[in-house]
Amino acid sequence: MKIAFVGKGGSGKTTLSALFIRHLAATGRPVIAVDADINQHLGPALGLTDDQAAGLPSLGAHLPEIKEYLRGGNPLIPAADAMIKTTPPGPGSRLLRIVEENPVYAACARPVALDEGSVRLMVTGAFTEADLGVACYHSKVGAVELLLNHLRDGQDEYVVTDMTAGSDSFASGLFTRFDLTFLVAEPTRKGVSVYRQYKEYARDFGVALRVVGNKVQSPDDLAYLRREVGEDLLTGFGHSEWVRRLEQGSEPPLSTLEPENRAVLELLHREADAAYLLRDPRRYTEQAVQFHLRNAESWGNAKTGLDLATQVDPSFVLHEQPTGHGARGQAAAHA
Repeated sequence: MKIAFVGKGGSGKTTLSALFIRHLAATGRPVIAVDADINQHLGPALGLTDDQAAGLPSLGAHLPEIKEYLRGGNPLIPAADAMIKTTPPGPGSRLLRIVEENPVYAACARPVALDEGSVRLMVTGAFTEADLGVACYHSKVGAVELLLNHLRDGQDEYVVTDMTAGSDSFASGLFTRFDLTFLVAEPTRKGVSVYRQYKEYARDFGVALRVVGNKVQSPDDLAYLRREVGEDLLTGFGHSEWVRRLEQGSEPPLSTLEPENRAVLELLHREADAAYLLRDPRRYTEQAVQFHLRNAESWGNAKTGLDLATQVDPSFVLHEQPTGHGARGQAAAHA
């Protein structure tokens, strides 16, 4: 399952994504946590010190090795430097599983021990002063899009991604790579405006979107969100002394989270699992190809000097499990 958390800056999306990650880990599910936010706060929200978080390897710094591994023996891709962030898998590509060991995880993922269970954490890397004028932050999150395009994940295993704030999530096709997106919204006009913007962008791509109200302090707050958001509103997360202690540097056990807020995490879990039943591998693959062809035409062909449309095998579908023969079977052999 691929889950995203989005929302405006300061909405609490990183806090809620970290809580959801902790909840999944506590149930014994395998989890990969991904920090794709420009501010890179997910590590500390999972209990890392600032120094530990700063020492995490960056996906962006390992992009050449990631490309080389995922390319595998795909005859449609002549070299790793012919790949861009939207390059789809095909015959001979190596596909990732959540529960496995591979060179990508060895280089870029680090285990994080929680009070109940543990997770693997990957980070895009912070946007620094050295990047100004020479790089776009979306080039850093491109590694996440490439990984998700090559991920064969299944039921009861999760990738949870803390996305960059606001509408920046739409600067690439990354926003279409998830089974379910939780939008964290405060009960304010600004919070609702981000929801409306996201909803409008996502409409044409069939993005499954559920709103989680945060900093909900009264029934009136929840009623306001329900009036403005309608049926997309899933639930509301209320005031939490547990979260306050966490943000002050304590490490309280998840079992001591307020029962009403623990129930919110359980509801998010059920909603995520329900989204699994709506998966459409063919549509998922077609969307990856759509964004790849768009990027190829707008900048990828000029950058690589190649016609990147030739990287697409129209018969390939990224299924959860190996199926059939030919292109799909070859790709599965490298999983």
